[in-house]
Amino acid sequence: MTTLSQLLGEKLLNKEETVSTADALAGKHVALYFSAHWCPPCRGFTPELAKMYVSHLKAKGLEIVFVSSDRDEAGFSSYYAEMPWLALPYGERELKAKLSKKYKVSGIPSLIILDESGNLITADGREAVSEDPTGAEFPWKPPSVFDALGDEFLSGTEGETQSLDDIKRYAKVIGMYFSAHWCPPCRGFTPSLVSAYKDHLKAKGLEIIFVSSDRDQKAFLEYYGSMPWLAIPQGDTRKAKLSKLFSVDGIPAFVLIDAATGETITTEGRGAVGSDPKGDKFPWFPPTVNNLSEGEGVGSINDETALCVLLEGCSQATKDAALAALEPIATAKRAAKEELLFFYGPTDDGPASRIRELAKLGAATGTPQMVLLDIPDSGGFYVSDATEISADTITAFLEAFKAGALKRKQLGEEDEDEDA
Repeated sequence: MTTLSQLLGEKLLNKEETVSTADALAGKHVALYFSAHWCPPCRGFTPELAKMYVSHLKAKGLEIVFVSSDRDEAGFSSYYAEMPWLALPYGERELKAKLSKKYKVSGIPSLIILDESGNLITADGREAVSEDPTGAEFPWKPPSVFDALGDEFLSGTEGETQSLDDIKRYAKVIGMYFSAHWCPPCRGFTPSLVSAYKDHLKAKGLEIIFVSSDRDQKAFLEYYGSMPWLAIPQGDTRKAKLSKLFSVDGIPAFVLIDAATGETITTEGRGAVGSDPKGDKFPWFPPTVNNLSEGEGVGSINDETALCVLLEGCSQATKDAALAALEPIATAKRAAKEELLFFYGPTDDGPASRIRELAKLGAATGTPQMVLLDIPDSGGFYVSDATEISADTITAFLEAFKAGALKRKQLGEEDEDEDA
């Protein structure tokens, strides 16, 4: 478990003094405040946050640590003078970058809320604080999926209902279908989902709950009337909670969870139904190692570090051996909840050839090549010099990356070793 001192370093600033991180944050919830003086929305939010902190939040056990995106130390010092909390020393630029990457901070102001042990509570702290300035719901822990779902659902358009306990007695998987009648792609996908559900998926243990974005009751009833599953009533506050919980920012979306545990199985159910309507691979657990040549998992490659093994032109035996080496390592990393994606590219189809081009790996030669893409780190990447893929070479490459022992390269830049 990562401690707050490991996360933030041994020392923090308390105005002109340095203080022990462990002592200053002992027993407190922590908000990491990513901000900068040059950012107008930051300058607007900072006085509001300071007022809330002094009036309510500090007394409830919240400590704030300013993580600066200012362009120089003078700007940092001037801005920090307006704040009544702690700060990460401005000179800790590398640590600041690691924190931004860890919490996927792509814009400021951003407020990340952690518990006393440094575990993430919510990355939407700015919204939580703004909606609850007195801290009545502090520390703003997101609801569990079952809390957000609630206990009662419509079963048809005649007012009959069904409880969550009833669903759990017969369903293995619950699918939440975010959709609306006014949305053309939704109207296009719904008949396909209905057919797949009736013909194959219901018998495999799937129950679906319609989560409506319809704008009025008439449209909701008309649209829901075409669906053979359950629904949350139109206008119910559960829709907003579920959309936020699963980061649904567009429809149609189809999210699948384990009916017994509430664990997310996939947020890409729409694509899964489209490619596998008979449910041969139901419930569509994401593969531990994604096939680049088929485009598996590439939607996440911009958000997380990704190990890519390129195998174009290699023998089938080499491809099979590489995949066999990758899978147990990828499975272990997923079980440990490490944010690391694994890909292999057996052919030059799909994004595999594009990655080879971006990383300037040259033409495929029949020898495996391994590259680590760290796009969240401003487009960084690392190339292994291993000529075979085994558990040992994969582990050594990942350990060297973790230790900071690899040469970082930059996507889009010319290699220093290339001729001018």
